[in-house]
Amino acid sequence: MNISFENKVVLITGAASGLGRAAAQAFLERGAKVAIVDIDEAGGEATARSIGTPDNVLLVAADVADSAAMKRAVEVTVDKFGRLDIAYNNAGIELTPNLLAEQSLEEFDRVIEVNLLGVFHAMYAEIPAIILSGGGSIINASSGLGLRGIPMQSPYVASKHAVIGLTKVAALEYANQGIRINSLAIGVINSPLYETAVATTPGYKEMIWARLPTGRIGEMREVADAVMWLASDASTYVTGTSLILDGGATV
Repeated sequence: MNISFENKVVLITGAASGLGRAAAQAFLERGAKVAIVDIDEAGGEATARSIGTPDNVLLVAADVADSAAMKRAVEVTVDKFGRLDIAYNNAGIELTPNLLAEQSLEEFDRVIEVNLLGVFHAMYAEIPAIILSGGGSIINASSGLGLRGIPMQSPYVASKHAVIGLTKVAALEYANQGIRINSLAIGVINSPLYETAVATTPGYKEMIWARLPTGRIGEMREVADAVMWLASDASTYVTGTSLILDGGATV
């Protein structure tokens, strides 16, 4: 399918590396202008230099947990490119696995702030700008763990379930204003986060691979392809859904 984003402006959170970076590159290859929003300013600068030019890439250093920072990120994007059509709210963090009653309250709060409130703050700022552009698409990153549970990950699982619920409500509220809002229930992907988990958690790789009917983990390109589809006119009758990309792990 030949998807083009010529004359479209895209904002991606958590785009300094991993899945966000892969999506930013895919949008640029299809003609979009892209705002990279990330708390990692150095990583964001390196990504911006490697995948685009000052004419089609903007870096905004911001913490998605900070509502004012996300409002500024959208304003800076519109100031530079003149509009906002698409947002991929990808930023997220994991935490040290632990039993619920032994979980660090500070870590719990931070996971909720980034994974859930970060999506809320992003949409809160993005939606008015996309309405002014005549409508568009928002894609929120959830997880396969937004559809089921797993021991030792209560904050992460709670945050990703909540993202799916928030997406459904927003989709209903803004469907008649031309904004489609969907989420991605992403499984295990061959990414920097996966590599870190394998290196730091004994038995993690074996546990994950035992649950994959396809016999492999996903690739970042496959997630980027799903983002392209949800962002494009190929999916104009799709809103409020959670698209599962996990190789059948939740079937």
